[in-house]
Amino acid sequence: MTDIWNWLSREAVYLWYYLSIQIEQIAPYWLIGIIIGSAVSVFGRRYIHGAFEKLGKRKMGVLGVIPASLLGIASPLCMYGTIPIAASFSEKGVKDDYLAAFMMSSVLLNPQLMMYSAALGQTAMLIRFISCFLCGCVAGVLVRVFYHDKGFFNFKGFQEGKSRDTDPNILLRFLKNIWRNIKATGPMFLLGILLTALYQIHVPSDAAANLFGGKNSGFGVLMAATIGVPLYMCGGGTIPLLQQWLLDGMSMGSATAFMITGPATKLTNLGAMKIVLGAKRFILYLAFVMLFALVSGLAVDLLI
Repeated sequence: MTDIWNWLSREAVYLWYYLSIQIEQIAPYWLIGIIIGSAVSVFGRRYIHGAFEKLGKRKMGVLGVIPASLLGIASPLCMYGTIPIAASFSEKGVKDDYLAAFMMSSVLLNPQLMMYSAALGQTAMLIRFISCFLCGCVAGVLVRVFYHDKGFFNFKGFQEGKSRDTDPNILLRFLKNIWRNIKATGPMFLLGILLTALYQIHVPSDAAANLFGGKNSGFGVLMAATIGVPLYMCGGGTIPLLQQWLLDGMSMGSATAFMITGPATKLTNLGAMKIVLGAKRFILYLAFVMLFALVSGLAVDLLI
């Protein structure tokens, strides 16, 4: 009994030590991300979506996927919020290639997650932005090429929902948005911190290097892209774990692949995409995400 008690005591001490370190390192980025994300949602969302609606009326050809992808990243909405907005854009005449670029990049990244990713370092944050932007652009180009004369999305039944940021006092509106943001992402943030602390205690430090390191780049990127499907948590909950993996030797290419497949195949996002795409195009979506993640990861490892 004494041995069990001593083991539990050591576990508690180690766990508290690693939890405190993780919170100290990660929490500031999470809080800054929440503040910036809420600010964009309250003060900038209508301007972002207004700019995208105007983009749909301009004749930019295939080059229009570039600003469409950038506006998708700037949009603060999650996938279930993006689809009704996209449905309203479609009704107003925005073409499916622009919608594909906007929605794809919006799934992968938003201002809040961008700031949270700064915890991984400037290089990782920049690579995440570029890869997500390019993923949106490529998705838009592919839809334009292969579905130019037929519709790619089916938004039947979707209507733009009412914004919850309706308080007449703009400061209270902002504070309420921050609180909703904390409630939505806080549990995943804490879970990510806990999993990372447990990983640091029980997993050898060379495990990430052996599995995701540069010595076996192709296999590491493939593994990272694959585990990104079941392991990803919303709200940037995997940022603490990614940070530790990178410190332990994970290649930047493997991290890139994980950061693409994770949000793109999150369960709630898959459910939403299945509704608007149908079975055949949904399979194409999954294949595109996996292939783009693999190519991006290999390219990053080759260049860095």
